[in-house]
Amino acid sequence: MRIGITSPIVTANPGAHSDWEEKAGIAELTEIAETADRLGFHHLTCSEHVAIPVEIAEQRGATYWDPLVTLSYLAARTSGIRLVTQVVVLGYHHPLEIAKRYGTLDLVSDGRVTLGLGVGSLAEEFDLLGATFEGRGAIADDSLKALRASLGQRTPSYHGSHFDFENLVIEPHAVQAQLPLWIGGRTPRSLRRALTLADGWVPFGLPLDELTRMLDEANVPDGFEVSLGAGRPLDPIGDPERTRDKVARVLAAGATVVSATVHADSSTHYREQLEALAELAAGEPTFN
Repeated sequence: MRIGITSPIVTANPGAHSDWEEKAGIAELTEIAETADRLGFHHLTCSEHVAIPVEIAEQRGATYWDPLVTLSYLAARTSGIRLVTQVVVLGYHHPLEIAKRYGTLDLVSDGRVTLGLGVGSLAEEFDLLGATFEGRGAIADDSLKALRASLGQRTPSYHGSHFDFENLVIEPHAVQAQLPLWIGGRTPRSLRRALTLADGWVPFGLPLDELTRMLDEANVPDGFEVSLGAGRPLDPIGDPERTRDKVARVLAAGATVVSATVHADSSTHYREQLEALAELAAGEPTFN
């Protein structure tokens, strides 16, 4: 199934989460992940922020579970679903730090990691972590090149504009021959970065017609992934026809993978919605 889920509970963006999620924890998240895994969903996600200024948290939300800890735990409770960081901010880490930590996760999950990566936009968080905000795009590009040279390698070597290393051992390391890299963003530059330095693009906040135009103009090659959200939460139990239509429209716009949220008033209801969505997808060949 080429439908993944934007994991509930792990983030709490204003207007984009339900009341039940505020009281839910790892037990409920694990039940949801196990259900999605059993049903054959493509992936689940977890994002990254370290510390959000209070005034910005009122707009963006303050809850962001650590992706490495969260996905590592869920890796032990699932067997097939992919584990997607959506996204890790490149500027917060040395590329070898990412290669070691998520390469280890790739090993323990038997090759199920997809690294969603972003340039970042929160200057206050960059300052807090001692990271460089101005010029972060060029640093991110070099980090991506260094990551590509390092993931899956025991003795990586790279000589770039911002990162330079050799004669080092990274053990353990990723087990996938080419661990997928997806780039988050909504600009033509983010799409160009994804096309030249990665394997996929995770756009957000773009109208479907604009997304289609950008993809058509970019001459996207075969095998390049476009993971796109289906918009407002799907309600496959209450409104199956609209659910079919929304997923079909996203796929028609150029998505190769749909990242869905579902309407629910409890973790039990959430799992029931996943059951219904899986049943709808099974009856729609274009969803798979």
